[in-house]
Amino acid sequence: MATEYGQGYAHGERPGFRGHDDAGGRRHRLPAALRAPVEGRAWREFGYTVLSLPIGITSFVFAVTMLSLGAGLLITFIGVPVLAGGLAGCRGIGALERTRARALLGLDVAAPEPLRPRGGGFMALMGATLKSGASWRHVLYSLLMLPWSVFSFTVAVVFWSYGWLMLTYPLWFWLFPMYGGQDGIQLYGDDGHRIYLDNPFEIGVTAATGLLITLATPWILRALTTVDRLLVSGLLGPSRLATRVVELESDRGVVVDTAAADLRRIERDLHDGAQARLVALAMDLGLAKEKLTEDPEAAARMVDEAHGEVKVALQELRDLARGIHPAVLTDRGLSAALSSVAARCTVPVQVEVDLTSRPAAAIEGIAYFTVSELLQNISKHSGARSAGVDVWRAEDRLMLQVTDDGRGGADVSAGSGLAGLADRLGAVDGILVVDSPAGGPTTITAELPWRKA
Repeated sequence: MATEYGQGYAHGERPGFRGHDDAGGRRHRLPAALRAPVEGRAWREFGYTVLSLPIGITSFVFAVTMLSLGAGLLITFIGVPVLAGGLAGCRGIGALERTRARALLGLDVAAPEPLRPRGGGFMALMGATLKSGASWRHVLYSLLMLPWSVFSFTVAVVFWSYGWLMLTYPLWFWLFPMYGGQDGIQLYGDDGHRIYLDNPFEIGVTAATGLLITLATPWILRALTTVDRLLVSGLLGPSRLATRVVELESDRGVVVDTAAADLRRIERDLHDGAQARLVALAMDLGLAKEKLTEDPEAAARMVDEAHGEVKVALQELRDLARGIHPAVLTDRGLSAALSSVAARCTVPVQVEVDLTSRPAAAIEGIAYFTVSELLQNISKHSGARSAGVDVWRAEDRLMLQVTDDGRGGADVSAGSGLAGLADRLGAVDGILVVDSPAGGPTTITAELPWRKA
């Protein structure tokens, strides 16, 4: 947006004049209310409303005919395939409507859940079509579309036509001068006699009224097409239950993959860390046992070294156990556990936990490991001088926020560990939001369901 007069202005813009930016960042000199009648959106919505009437009539006639014919023929086997064919045809109409809504309304609605016949063949496909809830929702859309399209078509055409006709009312006397007089306006009555309108004020009032109607029509069209959007998205898209099932299936896959990755990590840590040290410790103790009688001093040194290896192995086992589920989290909760994690971070971390009760154990564990991994990222990659952890409850959600003053540039879509962390949170209906501009600072907010313990 251009600056005000006295502060500089864009090339070609009058001083003291403010432009208007649309959603795409383009600058306009007219406000949205004045641009709306001539913008493409209004014409597309008008076209959508006009097309809805013939399509609504066609879909209504098709649905009523096929349902009535199929129901009437149910006393024979012919009625079943007729009903199935009618449902399949309504699904085809739904596909056309989703395409039309995408092209004219910019509404992208996914296709409903596909048919899942039990077995192959025409009979299985026909049974799946009849049992599909999406098919019957398409039938309902075909039935509801006609009365709504009649109403919306009437309102849209009346306002659109009268608005533009009344707005251009003075132009008719310029285009057809034979209807104008020198002192006024000449019209012809029903009996063929001339009627003189000597008051041009009527023309101005008519044009002004047309202008108001024309300016209001795009918003009326927007309200009408809002109902169309609800019908298309509510009846022609996937059901909420089906969408939720797909999400749960995806989340289950994430949980399984995460558990498998954790098991592989634990196995690798045991094999490369504590197990290797214990094997070396056993060999050292065996050698010390052999030298115990021959060279007691050497055996004592070897036992002393083995004792040091035992301490290191125990520390690695403690770290591994802490990585699986820290005891301090179970015993004392998030506040103490996160303070322990922050103490091991390479940068100073200020921890604030404002919780009056504890969430579910699973949620508490996920929150702990989320903060732990974010603090590890800060230690390794951020170059920060300080960081902060803030935990609080907002209604039925557990909120986590980790901040640092590092170099920034963290991105979930870059395929880093943040992407895996977002998947883990998503598996329990959690959300991860990253705000990390280049140069910092970085703020990462995680949201988890509370789920009382």
